[in-house]
Order: sequence, then C-alpha cells, then structure tokens
Amino acid sequence: MKDNSFSAAADKFFDEQISEWKLAHDNFEALKGVESREIEVDGTVVRVQFNPARIVSSGAKVDAETIKKRKCFLCAENRPAEQRELPWGDNYLILVNPFPIFPRHLTIPDRRHTDQKIEGRIADMVSLAADLKGYTVFYNGPKCGASAPDHMHFQAGNSDFLPLSGMLETADLQPLIVEPDGEAVLSVALNLPMNMFVIDATDADAAQRLFDRLTSAMTVNEDDTEPMMNVLCYVAEEGEARVVIIPRKRHRPSFYGTEGEGCMLISPASVDLGGVFITPREADFKRIDSTIINKIYEELCLNNDEISEIIDRL
Repeated sequence: MKDNSFSAAADKFFDEQISEWKLAHDNFEALKGVESREIEVDGTVVRVQFNPARIVSSGAKVDAETIKKRKCFLCAENRPAEQRELPWGDNYLILVNPFPIFPRHLTIPDRRHTDQKIEGRIADMVSLAADLKGYTVFYNGPKCGASAPDHMHFQAGNSDFLPLSGMLETADLQPLIVEPDGEAVLSVALNLPMNMFVIDATDADAAQRLFDRLTSAMTVNEDDTEPMMNVLCYVAEEGEARVVIIPRKRHRPSFYGTEGEGCMLISPASVDLGGVFITPREADFKRIDSTIINKIYEELCLNNDEISEIIDRL
C-alpha cells in the first residue's frame, strides 16, 4: 500500500468546503446533535442513528422511470455552485457529501456519467482507501442502497465510526483462496449475524483478481448487470487492505414504506450493514430492535446455504 500526503489534502479540502458551503456546514453541525443508541444483535453491537436529513437517501425513488426523469446530481452541470471537487487519479472526483452520516463524509463519483457498476474497480477502491487514511471507502450496488444508480460512485467516511472492523476482529475467517504469491487471501467470515466475504491484500491488483473470481461465482439476477452486493474497504495501520463483500438478495426489507402498520423507512446500504442503521424518522428510531435488525439480515443477506453455493462454484 502506498504512503503519501493525499489524505492531508483531502482533509484540507473538506474543511474549506464546510467553511464556505452553508448547506454542508449546517448539516454537519446538525449531525453532532443526532441521537444514537446501541443494540446487541447475536453477540455483536450495532448502532442506530436518528438522522432526519438522510430521508433524501432513504426515501429516494430509484426505479428506472424516476431516474430517467430527474437530473443526475453527481454530474458537474447539476451540482450546487458551492460544491467544489478534488480530483483523484484519472477518473474520479472527491466531493463533500452535504447530507452526512459520518463526521467526515465524502462522495467519490466517476468523472463520466456511467452506470453504477463495480466491475474492474476494486483495485481503484483499494488504492483510494490507501490514499484516504482513516477512511472506509464503500460501494452500494444499484439495487443495494445507491441513490444514484445511474452514475458510478464510491463514498467514504471515518473508519472508526463503523463497528464493522471490530466485528471482523472477532469473526472466524475461513480462507478459501490464496493468491500464489500470497499478496491476497479470500475468506468467508463465519459466526457473524450476517454472511460476508473478506479479501485481505497487500496488492491492489491481487485484490482485484480475487474479487473477480468471487463475483464470477455469484448469481446475477435477471435484468441486473452485476450480483447484488455492498462492498467496503479500509486499510490497516500496517498497510494491508481489507475488502469486505456483503452479498445481497433484496433491495429493501418487506416492511419498507411510509404508510401502513409496521412500515419503516429503512433502506439498508453499506453503512447499515457495516453496523450503523440509519433511521430518518423518530418513530422508526424508537421502534427498531434486535428482532427487526435480524429480520433485515434474513431478508436482505444470503443464508448459509446460499453462501455455500457460491463457495462451491469458486
């Protein structure tokens, strides 16, 4: 993993944006006062955040007709005048997310308006996480929490905000494939409330190769262009990258909605599955408990048999 000062430039860019962009400033200030609480789920602890500003994302309509009619808010010509950009590499721009979950929340779109698709981008993700020290970079699939499924983008936020890394420290990681040179290992994480795969790598290209092998063994639903998944990546102090792949089978839980008894406005994405559930409505914040969270895992994530089928195809 490379070592440079890009993270310092990103921090400076973030601070400048917060000082000059009122919407972002006000929303990050409001974030300091949001309510949160902890819930124990099968031996792990997750947090729930009551964040009214996130209704923009949680309640977003992402059907093809709605996407076709609205302007893309990640394209330069449609972004607010106050929202500046910090280039990264040849293809990406770093933006401050004005509707934050994290104390420092970034959105990282492709320069081009191209569909949300992770194919061929894991090496980019690993390199980006190496440059953004202290951040977890994450990807929401087009039907797994992305509010802009028509424009490829990552997001990033403070790594210490998410319980995920702590969860994995206690998980039983069973190695499945080791790169011949030992630069990357693909494992399945056992004994967690939901099933996931983990790639530990010291080389971005090696991580890409293992990710390609994994996704080639995963099912692609009809009318989709890739397997349903959320992907998170962070770099440890010693420089090794950890890529976490959470396969999915459903976009939103059966009780998603704003009307009707039992409905909740919860649209889980990488942050939620990383251990922080976002509730934009106070009633949902008060109601959510371990039973509801387990139901989310059951409905959205793959069960043991479904994970075993992927492993058998590797």
